[in-house]
Amino acid sequence: MTPRIRAFIRAKLLQDIALVLIPVFLFLAVSCSHTSKPTAPPVPPDTTVTFYTYEIVNKFPHSRDAFTEGLLYDGGFLYEGTGGYGGSSIRKVDLTTGAVLQKRMLPTIYFGEGIVIHQNRIIELTWSSRIGFIYDKATFDSLDLFHYPTEGWGMTTDGTRLIMSDGTSMLRFWNPATLEQVDSIQVKDRGVPVTVLNELEYIRGKIYSNVWKTDRVAIISPRTGRVEGWIDLSGLLTDEDRILPVDVLNGIAYDSGAGRLFVTGKLWPWLFEIKLVPTT
Repeated sequence: MTPRIRAFIRAKLLQDIALVLIPVFLFLAVSCSHTSKPTAPPVPPDTTVTFYTYEIVNKFPHSRDAFTEGLLYDGGFLYEGTGGYGGSSIRKVDLTTGAVLQKRMLPTIYFGEGIVIHQNRIIELTWSSRIGFIYDKATFDSLDLFHYPTEGWGMTTDGTRLIMSDGTSMLRFWNPATLEQVDSIQVKDRGVPVTVLNELEYIRGKIYSNVWKTDRVAIISPRTGRVEGWIDLSGLLTDEDRILPVDVLNGIAYDSGAGRLFVTGKLWPWLFEIKLVPTT
């Protein structure tokens, strides 16, 4: 074999090897460059909203003149704030009989709204006056008044902060010592704002809120404002009860010691102890 033929064969072999190896190198280079890029974190699935109906455990008489705006359970008694110009009051109520044990009327120019108890004081909102009142829990004596920049609707506490609603989709957190806002959240159900939030109750780390003019209660995360559950309370009142002058569902109270949940409405003849029943 001549040197010329040997050179030709060597060049042909090198060309064939290159044709095989170059695609391999290119594949490895592309693969390495792809794996070196940071990958986006997986999108978490939408958390489902839990829906509840109810079972009636017990029912108790409720004062027919109580236009309920605020309701809470403390020390074995119900405390209730009622509304209406000329009819607004704070009350201490016997749960079993519905008897009003103690009562203080507001001046007729004020429309009473939500109430909360903090450190042996009852704090009460008014609707559109943007003035709140502070009372001694034991005597109902007036201690002070304060101002705030929005309407006042519902009120509760998580033990550290006061939480209030103003008829919008916002919940506002107040410093209980200064009664000044320190934080807020917007309440949304699957991205849609939930408005006309009314009476509030803090239960096992969640905020429960009546939604005005509905038979629904929203269960809200106090951290994010997301609605995590809905309670459908339609049908609590019988047709016979509804013949009487009654208004909308409003009023949530919780006995944390016994785990009892109570609900009522404006001018309702009954206060109900209920048990939640998940439907989804």
